[in-house]
Amino acid sequence: MSSETKHLVCVEDFEKEAKKRLAKQAYEYYASGANHEESLRQNQLAFSRLLLRWRTLRGVKSVDLSTSVQGERITMPVCVAPTAMQRMASDDGEVATARACGTAGTLMTLSSWATSSVEEVAASAPNTLRWFQLYIYKDRVLTQRLVERAEREGFKAIALTVDAPALGQRYADARN
Repeated sequence: MSSETKHLVCVEDFEKEAKKRLAKQAYEYYASGANHEESLRQNQLAFSRLLLRWRTLRGVKSVDLSTSVQGERITMPVCVAPTAMQRMASDDGEVATARACGTAGTLMTLSSWATSSVEEVAASAPNTLRWFQLYIYKDRVLTQRLVERAEREGFKAIALTVDAPALGQRYADARN
């Protein structure tokens, strides 16, 4: 961790720092949700109800957080979900995220709406465990080509997204 980010210790710290560093349009894209943001609020509420169950009186000389996802070992039970348009936040976008996931030893799922291609991500992080998020498009040939490209580039799985038959209106985007 760099001295620049040493003070970032929780999600709220990262959100405050992002608000300072990102252009207003980019920050609002990442921080907002669709329509009246009800799903966003419900997701935040659900996350706040998660608790860690502490195990006491256990040896901590050798702590191992590793686990497996679909038969692939990862170093910790934390993966990176598909996040669109990462180059709004950094010139390296998804390429930087893939490299970071590789360094951390965990999984990255590349968004269908990435600003880096499957080829760029695969070339930049060949040893990173990668999945590809897929929307089924009306153009089935396009959908098939996306799957073929991801497979050719070594992506291990498809994360099929079916909960967005129509896009919600993003008020923050409309205001920008």
